[in-house]
Amino acid sequence: MNPTIPGPPATPPQDLPTAYADIEFGNNAQRLPLLLCLDISSSMAGEPIRLLNEALTLWGREIQDDVGLSSSVEIALVTFGGTGIGVWQGPHLLDPRATASPFVAAHQFRPPQLSASGVTLLTEAVETGMRLVAARKTQLRRSGLQYYRPQICLVTDGLPTDSQGMATDAWRRLVPTLAAEQDAKRFRFYAFGIGGISERGQQVLRELAPKYHATLKGFPFRDLLQTMSASASAEQQGAEEETFEQLFNRFKTQRPAWDS
Repeated sequence: MNPTIPGPPATPPQDLPTAYADIEFGNNAQRLPLLLCLDISSSMAGEPIRLLNEALTLWGREIQDDVGLSSSVEIALVTFGGTGIGVWQGPHLLDPRATASPFVAAHQFRPPQLSASGVTLLTEAVETGMRLVAARKTQLRRSGLQYYRPQICLVTDGLPTDSQGMATDAWRRLVPTLAAEQDAKRFRFYAFGIGGISERGQQVLRELAPKYHATLKGFPFRDLLQTMSASASAEQQGAEEETFEQLFNRFKTQRPAWDS
């Protein structure tokens, strides 16, 4: 049973500062945390990162126009590349020492302008994402708010590397953790391979997300993000697992149309 939550201030903030607290003013809706874990390493330079930025902007507008999602979905971004792991609160890159939640209500979400460089710290990015989702769930519980099962979406075009850019098998430590967390229904995990991801890279994603992995030709970011919106809607409606499998399979079978 939810406690009484104070009403909104006379003028709610239009642009959320880094110190944005974990609970949005006056919104008692059941929440759905959605975390995007995005590869922005050097292999994404040029057209790929341009397409990603464009898709994030369009998706942000689309999700704000969806009445069912805009007040419930909360969005956070974790990037890997550049100087390491980045945690974004809307367009703001949070200081690693920050205690503020990176999750922003969908109707207030503004994406950052991402650039591509650096190495593929996939393992550390996924671990960061899992930690942020767990922390968000704790914050919501403490505030008396309910939530739907969170979603984590990993997108990459390469092999996991260490901080020196060397291929690593450290990602294997994620496999049992991801399996156990999903068996316990703590979150739903999707993994997408894009661009020219190698067969070895595809195998990594198959092991990380046995049920919800896909390899996509090119960089169809807009379709991918729209699928996350559809999955969020299904989560809100209390859909059975079979519905999510059907959604994902329909998404994968659209590839020939994208490639033509």
